[in-house]
Order: sequence, then structure tokens, then C-alpha cells
Amino acid sequence: MEKLTTPRGEALTATPWTAYPRPQMRREQWWNLNGEWEFGELFDRIIRVPFCPEAPLSGIGAHFPEGSELRYRKKVTLPHGGGRLLLHFGGVDQQAQVYINGKLAGEHEGGYEAFTLDVTDAWREGENEITVLCRDDLRDRSFPYGKQTMTRGGMWYTPVSGIWQTVWMERVPQTYIEKLRIVNRGASVTIDTGLDMPGTVTVAGLGAFSLENGKVTITPEKPRFWSPEDPWLYEFTVETGEDRVASYFALRTLEIKTVGGYPRLCLNGKPYFFHGLLDQGYWPDGLLTPAAPECYADDILAMKKLGFNTLRKHIKVEPEEFYYQCDKLGMVVFQDMVNNGPYRFFRDTALPTLGVQKLPDGGINRDDKTRQMFLRSMERTAAQLGNHPCILYWTIFNEGWGQFCANEAYEKLKALDGTRWIDTTSGWFRGHKSDVDSRHVYFRRVKLRSRGRMPLVLSEFGGKTWRAEDHVFNPDKTYGYGACPDQEALGQAVEALYREEILPCVGQGLCAAIYTQVSDVEDEINGLLTYDRKLEKLTPERMLPLARALQQAMEEEI
Repeated sequence: MEKLTTPRGEALTATPWTAYPRPQMRREQWWNLNGEWEFGELFDRIIRVPFCPEAPLSGIGAHFPEGSELRYRKKVTLPHGGGRLLLHFGGVDQQAQVYINGKLAGEHEGGYEAFTLDVTDAWREGENEITVLCRDDLRDRSFPYGKQTMTRGGMWYTPVSGIWQTVWMERVPQTYIEKLRIVNRGASVTIDTGLDMPGTVTVAGLGAFSLENGKVTITPEKPRFWSPEDPWLYEFTVETGEDRVASYFALRTLEIKTVGGYPRLCLNGKPYFFHGLLDQGYWPDGLLTPAAPECYADDILAMKKLGFNTLRKHIKVEPEEFYYQCDKLGMVVFQDMVNNGPYRFFRDTALPTLGVQKLPDGGINRDDKTRQMFLRSMERTAAQLGNHPCILYWTIFNEGWGQFCANEAYEKLKALDGTRWIDTTSGWFRGHKSDVDSRHVYFRRVKLRSRGRMPLVLSEFGGKTWRAEDHVFNPDKTYGYGACPDQEALGQAVEALYREEILPCVGQGLCAAIYTQVSDVEDEINGLLTYDRKLEKLTPERMLPLARALQQAMEEEI
């Protein structure tokens, strides 16, 4: 494989990822623990956190046998202070045990979920030792694993393990806000501290509001609604007891209305065409973790420059920095849950591609532990990301991967979050319960018409390929959905696809179209950016007229 590096990877500093890790719950007193940690069975190697050992940016660049114990150690000295001391991990794949000065402080399972440990009682004045033991075994398919595979290739990617997001600490009062819940219901927002204590929420430009039973609902007289064209955020602070937290919220409405004879996805009261891209969230030098948090804004702005307003975050939960940048810069997110369980090429890909797209799922993925792990992960993902206004849409199952009892999964997620649209089965193996009719079309012309029961979403299509020499990860194999000989041919193919196939479908009820994809990823060379993020394959001059045509076609239906 070719060694590719991103521009920000080439400029990496000694302590990477210094941005505050939780933008919607900010406190002043915190410490970043990224940078050099001792690593290995004897702690005789150095690894750069937050990059997984498989990533070149970690300084290790190797995958260890499945089930290996990965051992991390760091010595930390903090200023003396009162209250409680919290140790946070943005993500550790898949199982973690954390020790403070040799004493077990806590354990966690789930590679895509943040977790926090109260280490106050184990911490002492002066130097302290943090030890993290990680295990990751892709042979155990009960844990969500996304696109990772032991034998990478095609649409499956290099596996990761261990710590892959920021490690940090903060000092809080004895009684503190553990979780801030922000629920937007149209023109109002409810802020819930989870504490039955008096306090004040102060919103910039709106004034101060008193907490009652730890919560308050705010309804601005003249609400300014969030959209990709005007991503307005209301900054606020919460003060209760001795705790003070800074955050933000946005206001927006999500509805399904019948317009022009078809059900339409409506943002802020009007039908809106979600012109989007599949976003895998992989980088050649950092794998799941880009070299710097600014990489997210780079990708988002590059896609907005081409006229896109939506990213489908595919089979991955990102660090909160990604969603913060989408909130701030104005990019809608369709968020996937991370799959676990078995994948069968014949059942999940070959037959559906040939047209066999109906399959009862009650008897698929029958292992009870695997089912419960998926539902637990879905619940935690909805809770972890639910405050971000950019997320308008959850996807539960993708193309049957690990699918089971989809109707029941829809009911569970709807009970957890009834404020967003739910795509229960993206692609195929549809059940009866979903907010959208979600289709994938590759290898044939896109000819879709709404059946009239649910809004029609083309949640994957396209994937045209062009090999950009000197920017290719695998010189021997390529993967995609239609080869183009040069850059101009790629542009012509993509333009023809939108004008001849996607635009006519808007008048037939199509509400969203998600092109594959933001960037190349390993063998896949179907991105609009190369894998190293050094070349943009398509130009605004070609793409912006398409974006305007899609929105105009939607407006003509109003």
C-alpha cells in the first residue's frame, strides 16, 4: 500500500487535538492528556494519543493480533483543588479497564461511545499514574464494528483498536451537571440539567431564565431558525449550585407534509431537498481519527463549496467536534447507527442488487447478546449525540447488516427521540415502520417514484471512480461503481447522473439524494476528494448549478 499523508498530518504538533472535546458542555478547568503515552506489554514503546496503534500518526503503525491486550500508561500531575476529578475518554475500541495508581477506577465496553470515570478517591497530590488496558477482537461480532474488518479490501477498511479519541480530565464541584440535555421542539427548546436544584440559564441576546426542578423551556418571541443557509446558534450558560457550564442550542422544525401530491421532508415549514454525500470519516494517516480537529471543518467547507447541504455519517460515530462544526458551519447530518452482527455477501449485497429486497428479519441475527448490544449502542448513541441540531435523521440498519426485528427497533428509537426522522432500513429489507422510504441504487439507472406513503429518500447512489495518480492508497486494486478515464470524464458523468436521473425524480417525490462519497477511502476511489485530501476532483463551477437546480425543482413543487 502507498503511504499517503494529509496536509494537517504533515504539520502535526507534539500534543495533537487540543480543542475542547465537548463543545456543548464546556467548563473552564480542564486538562488535555493527549500526546505521548508509554505503550506495549512492558511500556517500552511510545504511542501518540489519540491515534490508534494502526495509524501511522500514532508512531506505531501496526495492528496487533485480535484479542491482544493493549497497554497504555501516562504519568500526570495536576494542580491541587477541591471538588471531584473526572477522567474522560472520547473513544476506546472495544473494551477498556482504567487504573489510577494501580487501583481499578472503572471499565467500559463499546468502541464508539464516550465514557467518564470519577477518579477523585484514587487521585493523590503530586504525580499519578494512569494505566489503560484495552482489548479489541473483531472475531466477536457482538460489538459494533462498522467498516472494520480483519481482511481489508473493497468497501471494508483497516481495523482499529485501543484509544482513538481525546483523553482529558476536568475538575467539577461536589454536586455537578453530569449530562446536559437539550431538546428542540420547533420554536422552543428545553434545557435539562438532570439536577433538582435552582439555577439560571442565560442566553445571549435573550436574557436570563430560572431553572425549575432543574429544567427550563425557552420560547423566543422572534425565533431565528437553524438551516444550512443560516446556521444560527444561541449561546448560553447554565449556573446551578457551584457549577457553571457553557453551551449552545438551535431552533428548527422538522415535519412531513404532503406537497404536490407527495409526502415531503420539511425543514422550518418548507419542503427542502437534502443534497448530500456519504461520509465514511477515514483518513490515511489517522484512520478513524483525522490529524487535527480542523480536518472536519476542511471537509465540511469543501462540500459546501460544491453546493452540498447534507452528510450521511456512515456507520461511524464521530468525536463531538465533527457535529459541532456541522452545527456551526451549517451542514445537515443523517447519522447512522454502527452495525454489529453478521454480514453475508450473498444475502446482504448480491441478492438485493439483483432485486431481491424483501426479506423477513425476525429470524436474522438471532444471537440475543448481539441484539442487546446493538440496542444498547443505539440508545447510547442517541443520548450522546442528541443535543446537536445538525442531526435531523437517524439510520438504524444499513443494507441488512446485522439487521433484526426492524419494526421493534424503530419503536424503541422513536421512544428515545421522537424529534427526528428515522430511516429504519437504508437500502432494502424494508419493514412497515419507518419515517422514510429509503433506497440504494447502483449499477442501474435511477428511476424512482414515491409510493405516496412515506417521503422518498435515495440514501446511496453514484460512486463514480477516477484514479488520481500519486493520490491512490492501493495501486493494485480499485473499488467503485463506474470507472472514468480522467477528471473531465468524471465531471461529465456526475453531471449527467444528476441532470438525467436525479432531477427528474424530484418531481416524482424524491426528497433527498446521498451521493457516494466525500473522499476516497483505501481501495475506494469514488470520492469527490482524494484520500489524502490534497485534490478536489470536481469544481464548484460544475457542481453549484446542479445544487441550484435541485432546490429549484423542489420549490416548483411547493
